[in-house]
Amino acid sequence: METINEVFVQVSSFLWGWPMIILLLGTHVFLTFRLGIPQRKIFTGIRMSLQKDHGATGDVSQFGALSTALAATIGTGNIVGVATAVALGGPGAVLWCWLTGLFGMSTKYAEALLAVKYRVKGADGHYYGGPMYALERGLGMKWLAMLFAIFTALASFGIGCTVQANSIALLAKETFGVPTWIVGIFVCVLTACVILGGVKAIAKVCTVLVPFMAALYVLGCIAILCMNGNYVWPAIEIIVQSAFNPSAAGGGFVGATVMMAARYGIARGLFSNESGMGSAPIVAAAAQTRNPVRQALVSSTGTFWDTVIICAMTGIVLVSSILAHPDISYEDGAALTKVAFSKIPYIGAPLLTFGILTFAFSTILGWSYYGESAVNYIEKRKTNRFYRILYIVFLFFGSIINLDIIWNIADCMNALMAIPNLVALLLLSGVAAKETRHYLWSNHLDDDMEKEEKK
Repeated sequence: METINEVFVQVSSFLWGWPMIILLLGTHVFLTFRLGIPQRKIFTGIRMSLQKDHGATGDVSQFGALSTALAATIGTGNIVGVATAVALGGPGAVLWCWLTGLFGMSTKYAEALLAVKYRVKGADGHYYGGPMYALERGLGMKWLAMLFAIFTALASFGIGCTVQANSIALLAKETFGVPTWIVGIFVCVLTACVILGGVKAIAKVCTVLVPFMAALYVLGCIAILCMNGNYVWPAIEIIVQSAFNPSAAGGGFVGATVMMAARYGIARGLFSNESGMGSAPIVAAAAQTRNPVRQALVSSTGTFWDTVIICAMTGIVLVSSILAHPDISYEDGAALTKVAFSKIPYIGAPLLTFGILTFAFSTILGWSYYGESAVNYIEKRKTNRFYRILYIVFLFFGSIINLDIIWNIADCMNALMAIPNLVALLLLSGVAAKETRHYLWSNHLDDDMEKEEKK
């Protein structure tokens, strides 16, 4: 088992090395300019996410689709992941993480646009879409579409299921002394109550859970920033300066190289917001929208909230806390966030615990739909209930077993998902650009979906 685990460690390290980072970040930058910098319409997207798209077709509201995608995206990467980037890459990693999210908005936009453009209405009356449908219907690459679906289904049992259940179980045991098997049963029952109701039930829960948990975490960050008031601006200066000049770190930081800051900041940013991975467009395809660009704008706000706002706030909280409390050791990423939040009297540690628990649980819900959609694409027969039951069983086992090898397999599957998705994004960028010119830059956002369905 150790040998197999080591193999996956090496494969994961290769897949998430510089070639993948350059490919993902390069796609973000390319699509940003290919599509005319759609980030300029971020506030239009936010406004649309809060409105009902009257006369639109789909299974869930635009906000429901966004919340489900955010449920799967906002997770421990926003908390521990950013801390790890600071520990390994220095404070400059925070800026690189932020820039990755800023450019990644265009990729998330393009993913959702193609998902709605090439979605299909199944025999059950529900809408299905995502990179597999874009690859098959847009490029005729059924074989590559099938590979993406297989990688997504496997990833759902890893990063979306067992890994999250394990994080919840271990945290509950360390904090409250509850045995992992009891936590596992509780998580299974809670998850079953939601996912057995399908995408509508998942979206309904996520529309309540995601805004609540994100707002609570942001309030905690704001409280820490107020406590560290005198160190916030110096922290921002250090973050910006050390991203390009490691000797400017100061404040007790051991200066990391620019390459290390960029490598860990970009990697954590990419892993946090999942732009380019191809997961979020799966649920975007189920959204009630009149045309592809409307949902594309709404989906792009997910990366904005996840990385541009939440990850940035986390980074400033961590760096300002290190400056305010020089006794804090920043070499252990997992412990760094915990120590920073513990500076909030009485409620700091429980707030962080609640944040990690809810973030992990929401990821379980979001990824259950991704995996189910992938399985439905592979096996056209009705397999929804079988998949959901299997997913719940894996949740229990994830709660009670050691998951080192599962973590590494999941990392590999996530990287393998990104490759077919990036092929679709790059080869269909002309389609995305044409749709964007028509709907976004020619002020046709209110055009009906009927025109699209007739094409």
